[in-house]
Amino acid sequence: MTDELAGEETFISHLVELRDRLVKASIGIAIACGVLMLWPGPAEIYDLLAAPMLASLPAGSRMIATGVVAPFLVPMKVTLAIAFIVALPWVFYQLWAFVAPGLYAHEKRLVMPLVISSSVLFVLGVAFCYFFVFGRVFHFIAAFAPSSIAVTPDIENYLDFVMSMCLAFGATFEVPVVVVILVRMGLVSIEKLKSIRPYAIVGAFVIAAIVTPPDVVSQLALALPMCLLFELGLWVAPIFERATRAPEEAA
Repeated sequence: MTDELAGEETFISHLVELRDRLVKASIGIAIACGVLMLWPGPAEIYDLLAAPMLASLPAGSRMIATGVVAPFLVPMKVTLAIAFIVALPWVFYQLWAFVAPGLYAHEKRLVMPLVISSSVLFVLGVAFCYFFVFGRVFHFIAAFAPSSIAVTPDIENYLDFVMSMCLAFGATFEVPVVVVILVRMGLVSIEKLKSIRPYAIVGAFVIAAIVTPPDVVSQLALALPMCLLFELGLWVAPIFERATRAPEEAA
């Protein structure tokens, strides 16, 4: 009975700790959102997000809002999404602080680099999508629009498209982290991953075809970095595996 009570108390303490970490992560996102609300402001942030689309439209064209509250809600959603990206290192740190007490010393040496690299890679994926992919994709699509069509995208549809693309590229850039975790946990060996390299390349193009628009530019822009990042994971995984071995494993 005593052991059962101790187990229940431990479980409850873990739930309380998880709640506190979630609250702290939410506070970090709220602070980042508040700062962005003050400067540069939701309208300016949305204008920056819409710049790649506006650059591909005919001169004088603008985007439209078909919803009554869309001019207010869409910039607010964009600001909240940017605030989450800005606060991502803090969110990952709270996750690390929650799991760290249950890890061995050699395992903690793995977690912090993964937290940092996950944040950096996700931001790099979003930045790659914004600065490199959007302009080429929108110009490619606009080139196929007949002259009888007035291209005036709706801001809500544009937001959904942009968020899905940024999420896809951000998640794709986490491939090296996934490879490192799989190898370190012993689920897959480096040799096995190297042997399935052709299947990984095919899978990258299949995923790109599913999550991107039906054009060659965006599919290649997602599939090629995914293949390169898979190779990066194969190169980095042995380094992490050796650096985070337990003393008995090293012996």
